[in-house]
Amino acid sequence: MFKGFKDFLMRGNVVDLAVAVVIGSAFTAIVTAFTNGLIKPLISTIGGTDAAKGLGYQIFDNNEATFLDFGNVINAVINFVLVAAVVYFVIVLPVKHVQERRKRGQEPGPAEPTDVELLIEIRDLLRAQAQRDNGRG
Repeated sequence: MFKGFKDFLMRGNVVDLAVAVVIGSAFTAIVTAFTNGLIKPLISTIGGTDAAKGLGYQIFDNNEATFLDFGNVINAVINFVLVAAVVYFVIVLPVKHVQERRKRGQEPGPAEPTDVELLIEIRDLLRAQAQRDNGRG
């Protein structure tokens, strides 16, 4: 049971996925700090109905919960694009190139017998066993 679990964990794509999740999480924090600290203030300077809140629109003046915050949506989109670009260019492309190099270097292994060859071998073994059994009796 533990061998199967170990084999599952040691498969290349499981380890790659774990590394990608950890690196992606760490990098997301950096990108979020960048967009919240630098990009969002720039977006907020564009303003809306209330420049202190940033780019957005207050539907009802007397209800703070009705503020449509376009700046946060734009910030989240920029965040996503930056994280996706880094994951693609830093993780996906290099791994793809490594896999292509490995494929080029692989040679085909020994050819396995075909189904017909296996069936012929089984038939011959059964025939030989039947002849031995008939010789005894």
